[in-house]
Amino acid sequence: MRLLRSVYAKNFMAVVLLFCLSFAILGAAFGAMSYSFIIRERAESMEEAGKTAGVMLRSYSQQVGGGYTGINTRAMLSLVSQMAGYHMIITDGEGAILNCSDRELSCGHASLSVPPSVISAVNRQDKFQGVTDLDGVYGQPRFVVGLAIPASPTQAYIFVSDDAGRMGGVWKSFAEIFLVAAAVVVILSFITAYVVVRKMSRPIKEMSDAARSYSQGDFTPRVHTEGRQDEVGELAESFNVMADSLERSERSRRDLIANVSHELKTPMTTISGFADGILDGTIPPEKEREYLAVISSETKRLSRLVRGMLDMSQLQSKTPLELQSRSFDLLEVVCQSLLSMEAKITSRNLDVETVLPEEPIYTAGDSDAITQVVHNLLDNAAKFAEPGTSLVLKLWREEGKAYVSVANRGETIPREELPLIFERFHKTDRSRSQDRDGVGLGLYIVKTILDSHGGDIFVTSRDGLTTFTFSLKLAKNRPAPERPPQKS
Repeated sequence: MRLLRSVYAKNFMAVVLLFCLSFAILGAAFGAMSYSFIIRERAESMEEAGKTAGVMLRSYSQQVGGGYTGINTRAMLSLVSQMAGYHMIITDGEGAILNCSDRELSCGHASLSVPPSVISAVNRQDKFQGVTDLDGVYGQPRFVVGLAIPASPTQAYIFVSDDAGRMGGVWKSFAEIFLVAAAVVVILSFITAYVVVRKMSRPIKEMSDAARSYSQGDFTPRVHTEGRQDEVGELAESFNVMADSLERSERSRRDLIANVSHELKTPMTTISGFADGILDGTIPPEKEREYLAVISSETKRLSRLVRGMLDMSQLQSKTPLELQSRSFDLLEVVCQSLLSMEAKITSRNLDVETVLPEEPIYTAGDSDAITQVVHNLLDNAAKFAEPGTSLVLKLWREEGKAYVSVANRGETIPREELPLIFERFHKTDRSRSQDRDGVGLGLYIVKTILDSHGGDIFVTSRDGLTTFTFSLKLAKNRPAPERPPQKS
């Protein structure tokens, strides 16, 4: 029952019914047309034979006289009948039979007459055509064509007949040929429909099985799309793209859980161990303050981790259209971010070199999010810069985009680490030793924000100079200036 409800079964049955209905209609039309064709061809042949016989008999009658009743006339009529393959009779103007094409010495139909209605039909239509026994002239119905013999000395008619069953046999032969050909075509059509419909429904079945696997957490199955360029192939391709996205999301989720668990494990173990040591007296009272400071530091680190996770959640909840629907002055954002970092830059004994334009640069996006991008890059540069060196901050526009770069002098990032530094919780061995307060989310958040704004970011690190550069699309329209509050 389930198989009968499947798309494959429904499509196959629809194709089968369509073929059967088509051949039924075609067969009926062919039968009617072929029978009509046979009747028409036979009638024309009989009419031609009747005209030929009438012309010969008329000429003979005019030459020798005596009308159409003589034995010589019957012999001539028999000869024409034998050549044409039809039986013929001749009647007078009243329908009385004068002679026939029988080979006997005398005509066995001489005492019979053709019905007046048939004679009237010939006079009215110049020809009679139909299946009849002529009111007993023939022992069984025959196909009869009647004509008047033109220019005859006396009014006379000739009737040409053929066995109706023989005509049906010819039509039956045609029908048998058609049925055999139709059966072969139908069988081939069924086989073709079976293969084509099965091939069409296979991706749908695969998608159903794959979706069932996805619901159980297995994202490895894919739908085969080789050689399919139709709508089903496009659907299967889109399904595979969706499956890839789901697999990446699941892998990211598992990695996120593993990374969060790893990042939480160390500070929580430290907090728990030192707290238990203070409570059970393992840590002497004079060192309690020192270890409480460690607990406080680890607690703040956990807080930063949670705050970073919340930032990621908020970023992922916003659509690119929502983020890019506004515009702001990127120069103002860069300047404000630099001012907010003044204390940290000063504490590290760093100088700042800026290359900034005099005119505002308006870009599309959310100013708060881009502020976080610039702040994270400046914080990262200040954190890993060698004391006494300079930070270089640049802003410029080029080919419809705005570019911001932040550079610092410090250790060179290994080449193999460069493609990984924007991943969640990725921290190089160098940064783990120098940045115990970091949680490995800063650059990932930067990359996520820029991706959502349609921007790019790349990093270079050579000979101790590390430079982060990101781009944003320029705004099409400047934001409207804020109106000053009106006095009431």
